Amino acid sequence: MKMKTLAIPVLGLTLVLPAALPAQVGAAAATRATVNTPAADLRANLDHLLSEHFALAVTAMTKAYDGSKDAEEAYKALDQNALDMQPAITSLYGEKGGAEFERIFRAHNKYTDDLVKATKMNNKEAREKALQQVQGFVDEFSTFLATATAGNLPKQAAKDAIRLHEDQVQKTFDEYVAGDYKDAYAAYREGYMTMFKISKALSGAIVTQMPEKFNNTKSDTKAADLRSALNSLASEHFALSALEMQKQFDGRNDYTYLIAAEGGNTADFKAAIASIYGKDGANEFERIWTTNHVNAQSDYVNAVKSGNTQQRDAVKQRIDGFTVEFANFLDTATAQNLPKSASLPALRTHEGQVQTTLDKYAANDFQGSYATNREGFKTMFGVGQALSNAIVNQFNDKFQEASTPMPTPTPTPMPTESSVWMKLNSKSLTINGKVTMMDTMPMVWMNKTYIPLRYLGEGIGANVQYDAKTQSVWVTAGSDTLKFWINKDFMEVNGMRKSVGAKVIVNKDGRTVVPVRFIAELLGWNVNFDAGQIHLTKSM
Repeated sequence: MKMKTLAIPVLGLTLVLPAALPAQVGAAAATRATVNTPAADLRANLDHLLSEHFALAVTAMTKAYDGSKDAEEAYKALDQNALDMQPAITSLYGEKGGAEFERIFRAHNKYTDDLVKATKMNNKEAREKALQQVQGFVDEFSTFLATATAGNLPKQAAKDAIRLHEDQVQKTFDEYVAGDYKDAYAAYREGYMTMFKISKALSGAIVTQMPEKFNNTKSDTKAADLRSALNSLASEHFALSALEMQKQFDGRNDYTYLIAAEGGNTADFKAAIASIYGKDGANEFERIWTTNHVNAQSDYVNAVKSGNTQQRDAVKQRIDGFTVEFANFLDTATAQNLPKSASLPALRTHEGQVQTTLDKYAANDFQGSYATNREGFKTMFGVGQALSNAIVNQFNDKFQEASTPMPTPTPTPMPTESSVWMKLNSKSLTINGKVTMMDTMPMVWMNKTYIPLRYLGEGIGANVQYDAKTQSVWVTAGSDTLKFWINKDFMEVNGMRKSVGAKVIVNKDGRTVVPVRFIAELLGWNVNFDAGQIHLTKSM
């Protein structure tokens, strides 16, 4: 096969094969690039645990909402995932750090479970309480991470990432509840990818904080990026397959949309293969991957459901044929850097775990099914490591890191703080000590504090525009564009929909007002309430 270099935007990375390096790469060229470093291992471990958290959270929430027989075991698997993270945190930050992590992280799983129950009962008060608890988790966990990493992961960066994660979980669930399965699984895939961005940021902060612990290696090298990207593609394939097979077995309406999501994963995998081995290699990959693998898994469900042993054995033979053919493909493509003797046992293990997960599910052995599910999910990170290692060894010069001169240290300027002050039932607005009189006032409606969007926006330097035809308000703040709709409880940030948590409304003075906590934290401001006073601050 002829190699072709192409930039593929998977996980926001230039994937899979980096562009050629400059002629001189300094001392870095003396060392072979590798995916197997302490820092890359840290990132891969975080890839595994964080992405599994997302997959299990969505599964547990949708199963609980549907009243599925396996809902309890799905939640137990989610809770065990949190417990499995604790030893890693303890190894870095001691017993107290590990215990505090466990307390915060396990509690937020409970909040999302409460949210599901409230949604199912249509209990708006309980739902709002659960949403507030989730926001409390965002605040508390971002503080924990910023403190633990000694600021190497800044609180605002952590807060933005965690809030995005929670929004994506929420959107996936809400679209599922509404029966919009296409959008639900599109949101699922976006949310799943986000977890790998979080693991990159967190591993980078930890490695920067304690470089000696990781032998002064980096978690964001080109080789580590490749390993993480293949981790994402391989593990998402397993997560979608396992969930789709369960849904198909149960006859759920959403299973065909999960098949479509699997198709999206296959397309991303194909693009990655094309970036390394060209169009012909990608087409051959797709043929092998789909015919007796992805398609056969759906046929396996039908055979199990019908109890037709002969049909089931025939499908298993097809799948075993896939493992042999794909092992041969990898052996040839990687020039035996991933030999058939190594890949074939791994592929057979993977297929066995996929089948056993469904077999135990069909037998109502839900505990065994989720145990195998978690083992199978973990296996995919070994697959990602092995394949990325083979590619880096095959094209090592492409993964060399360019050396850069040490920058001259520059003094870090002291941060300055901006301040906005308002008060309920008062038209006075104070911004950095300058008083302005508004033509309307902050108010409380439906137990939420609302503030006028235009005055806040323009007061902090944003541009606010109103479109009467579409009943929408546009706010431009730096490089960000925010769009709100009157009487809607959602908005968009740079085209991505987010839940506001309450409706945006027009008050009696004809001004658009929004929940203060939501808009303030969206724009990165801290908000405090005291006896009717609203005080917003931000380090600039």
